[in-house]
Amino acid sequence: MPPQVAGPYLVQVELLRDRMPSFEAFPFCVPAIRHLQSMPFHPQVTFLVGENGSGKSTLLEALAVLYKLNPEGGSRNFNFASKETHSMLDRCLRLGRTMYLAKDAFFLRAESFYNVATEVDRLGLDKERYYGGKSLHAQSYGEAFFTLFEKRFHGSGLYLLDEPEAALSPNRQLQFLALMHDYCRRGAQFVIATHSPIIMAYPQATIQLLDESGIHEVPYEETEHFKVARAFLSNRKKMLRMLLEEE
Repeated sequence: MPPQVAGPYLVQVELLRDRMPSFEAFPFCVPAIRHLQSMPFHPQVTFLVGENGSGKSTLLEALAVLYKLNPEGGSRNFNFASKETHSMLDRCLRLGRTMYLAKDAFFLRAESFYNVATEVDRLGLDKERYYGGKSLHAQSYGEAFFTLFEKRFHGSGLYLLDEPEAALSPNRQLQFLALMHDYCRRGAQFVIATHSPIIMAYPQATIQLLDESGIHEVPYEETEHFKVARAFLSNRKKMLRMLLEEE
């Protein structure tokens, strides 16, 4: 019998429309945000998917701020800000939480990972225990990402990840799935914005699609990511001829 674990930590997020300044202002002009009523979280993994500009990163950032995490990334101990650019969406959202408090929490965003690595060095955090024994700057981009997943994360934590596949090879993405599964079995909960058909294939998850009509759950096989990847791999030469055909 598996051990009893805490979690999940988040149940849903709700848009408080009476706090919105205007439907014309960013990010409320983004269709997925404008049409949001409430979105449930899976007890283990919730994927946010959609086209570029659909609002995935903006929503994830707001969730991080609501959970008292640094909007540029890191844990609750991180306070750095290279530039104040996060939206005011967090002021118009309400998190539905459970009775459990995550013992650990971390917000990872690929675009500001360099700044997070710099802050780890500045704070003099325990690199031997949490970061593979050396500065994240002394590792390749992919190695640093994976070291963070492998050494810094654990069970009983809430992890918000923005495009974790950005630095990971396909093989590393598969290894990431195995790590995530182990953490989930020990009480972790993940909310992940991703474009990777490998990562979003994790079975104990829901996939929330952000599009022109709002935010709604979709099966894995109905995501554009799965359909495009399958079509390309099934008939690569034909698709390339169509794409690269000269006028």
